[in-house]
Amino acid sequence: MEDSTYKALVVSETSEGTFNREIQARSISDLPEHEVLVEVHYSSLNYKDALSATGNKGVTQNFPHTPGVDAAGIVAESNSPQFDKGNKVIVTSFDLGQNTPGGFGQYIRVPAGWIVPLPEGLSLRESMILGTAGFTAAYGVYKILENNTKPEDGPILVTGATGGVGSFAVVLLSERGYEVTAATGKSDQHDYLKYLGARQVIDRNSVMNRPDRPLLKGKWAGVLDTVGGAMLDAAIRQTLHNGTIACCGNVLGGRLETSIYPFILRGVSLMGIDSGICLMPMRKQIWKLLAADWKIERLEEMCHESTLDTLEEEIQKILKGRQVGRVLINLNLDYS
Repeated sequence: MEDSTYKALVVSETSEGTFNREIQARSISDLPEHEVLVEVHYSSLNYKDALSATGNKGVTQNFPHTPGVDAAGIVAESNSPQFDKGNKVIVTSFDLGQNTPGGFGQYIRVPAGWIVPLPEGLSLRESMILGTAGFTAAYGVYKILENNTKPEDGPILVTGATGGVGSFAVVLLSERGYEVTAATGKSDQHDYLKYLGARQVIDRNSVMNRPDRPLLKGKWAGVLDTVGGAMLDAAIRQTLHNGTIACCGNVLGGRLETSIYPFILRGVSLMGIDSGICLMPMRKQIWKLLAADWKIERLEEMCHESTLDTLEEEIQKILKGRQVGRVLINLNLDYS
């Protein structure tokens, strides 16, 4: 295997400081010296992948590089007692696709501690329709349930609802019996969000454009926020007594300026979703839920398939905020 080559999307930095993306033949022997070599069958496109693919040094420091924070495939070689050749596995998050060659290549070599055995009930394809987005959404829903926020307590707000995390959150919450209010800036996607299970769809500005007061009228028993910044601040100040907010995104910025009063007068709980470095016992538990009790039957309807050859258009679309649902990347092809 060491002398074998595979195809990967490679991002290279030019002498002028710009970045090029092209499919190249890479050598397996050049992959990092970790315990497990995985033949990647599927990956998916996330916002972080698009940043890496366009040269964002906050995500990826050294180029040339292969992005892809998600990968699912079959173990080709293993120096770990945890995994055998032929095992079906999922790898998401940690450093995959950031500074470690990622799932936009047909092979990855990673530490055994990053790998989740594919749970019974999920196919490799289904696991990558979910990917980091589905995992993150499920982890957020788990936090809301864990904090004892019940469907009868009131509606749950999902921000950034047409994105990967938001779409899955709408489905998972509605299927758990919650009344979901989906906030989006895409006026043409209301029917899609209602199809996913949203009871109400509102414009995101109706959440954000509020008076600058420490407390606003309580509307939401819970919030799953995927965008951060001013949206998260507004949602916090509109959350009902004992409400739960699960926070997992920073599209509107990494800073949060808000009021202390929702926390000390209403008992609001703000819970972070650490999907990137989530501990393995919890990681396995969330994936098992997604394969069984929380399995989403309409996964294929929530994605469209891309290949390495057609990925450029999808990268540009997600950077411009035009992506709806998930982009599944099929690596199980002959990229000759």
